[in-house]
Amino acid sequence: MSNPQVQLNIRFKAKPGKKEEFRKELFSLIEEMSSEKAFISAIVSDNLDQPDELLIYETWKGTRDSWLDEEFTKPYRKDYEVRLDDLIVERSVSWLQPNREWGSHITNAY
Repeated sequence: MSNPQVQLNIRFKAKPGKKEEFRKELFSLIEEMSSEKAFISAIVSDNLDQPDELLIYETWKGTRDSWLDEEFTKPYRKDYEVRLDDLIVERSVSWLQPNREWGSHITNAY
């Protein structure tokens, strides 16, 4: 693929009573990262079956390695990562590469 893209699907489980505080921190992070050159989109969803869970689905220009080298090292992410200890009990990350899309044309895989 000549213009690679990478997607992150991240599931967070908030500590009891901390979901709204976590959501505020997450939205603040997204506001910061949305101005990055490689940023394409982010969607945050609530898990209807697990009230303490939030999911974020991000699409970025580049590869997993370029994201880790260029985006994860941003100073504003360090502060966010420190605050997570008080807000979440679990986080799982899936790295994805789009290969086909219908509808939105967020990716270049159509």
